[in-house]
Amino acid sequence: MCDIAEPFASFQADEAVEGEEGWLYLTRRHKGLAVNACAHALFFCRLLQALRPSGTEEAVPTSLVGSRGLKVGIIGGGHLGKQLARVLLALGRTPRPSIRISTRRPESLAELQEQGLACLYDNAQLAAWADVLFLCCLPSHLAAVCSAVRTAIRKPCVVYSLVTAVPLPRLKQLLCYNAIVRPQYQCPGQEPTKEWGMKGTVTAALQDLAVVQATCPLSSQGKIRVNGKWLVGIFYAALNSSMWQSLPHQKALKLLNDLCFPAHCPICAKQKASCPRFECESFVSKNFASSMNQEEPFPWFDLTAAQLRESPFSQLLDKSEFLQKHLALLYQASFGDWPTKQRGLISTKTSLTSAVVEPGVVLAHKTSLPTTASNIVSEIPEETPDYDSKSSRSVR
Repeated sequence: MCDIAEPFASFQADEAVEGEEGWLYLTRRHKGLAVNACAHALFFCRLLQALRPSGTEEAVPTSLVGSRGLKVGIIGGGHLGKQLARVLLALGRTPRPSIRISTRRPESLAELQEQGLACLYDNAQLAAWADVLFLCCLPSHLAAVCSAVRTAIRKPCVVYSLVTAVPLPRLKQLLCYNAIVRPQYQCPGQEPTKEWGMKGTVTAALQDLAVVQATCPLSSQGKIRVNGKWLVGIFYAALNSSMWQSLPHQKALKLLNDLCFPAHCPICAKQKASCPRFECESFVSKNFASSMNQEEPFPWFDLTAAQLRESPFSQLLDKSEFLQKHLALLYQASFGDWPTKQRGLISTKTSLTSAVVEPGVVLAHKTSLPTTASNIVSEIPEETPDYDSKSSRSVR
């Protein structure tokens, strides 16, 4: 976990804490970072699983509590890699054969092997097999790992880096690949929430509703927060998955709408309003949306650029408190069917602008948005050779 803790400014000498109180603080933060990292990784896998339709329309799930055959690879068998594997095994509802871990010392993972996980030492083989590739290695090992897997990674694999000391542009350079997701964590206050606890496992913590709510990326109450662009990145990653399956963009939107805005939604029922719906312009520029026919899939999105710049979806998410509440509810529900008496709407972050999308409206960008904002994702350069000229307009 030292790779997650390294970039935190609060580890600097001017904010150093000493003695037993300091040790407890650092221990809680260490645990909190592991809980958050595993929770967000699990939610991402659930999102991709839910948007992998099977052969029939009726079989498409409308919740994140299900498995769609996602192949998950983990590079790194240290503390974080093992914790993530345990969480995916216990809570991810992913078949054991669909999770593999590569480490220099596979023999040290006897516990996971006994549970049916394939533990090997072949990073390139794992990268060629996986739909999602988690990087849980030390920063000092990253260049060698990227060199080994660079030629093995194939679309639509998403590389999910938990090596937070290495920024996205550097990862993109090392991998020569742009389907990369990288969460960034911050501790705004001096005292991480005590919900993480000092005893028990990460897996046990994520079976506690209070912990799940504290890890919500849209929560205003969490003491450890992930950057908002992480959520943007994983939704564009889901659209990339739909594109690779050649799903018409209208069908991809239906899958997202059914997932994020289900029937009998408690948010809309409380406000006596109908749920909003995503439209094509929720994710691409208005000009590009108008050029798409009904059967055309979404283009391939540069995930690194989507996390570094503004996009239609990032602006929509910032402006719509109503959307934030729906996604917070989806996040909470993805960890289990909590008893009704325990449920409650997560307090979402304050809107970054005064404009809030009201109940019942369509979630699409309008001409009132600044020109530079409405034109993004097509302004994101795609550097892979199979990116065609029309796709490049999606972000222009």
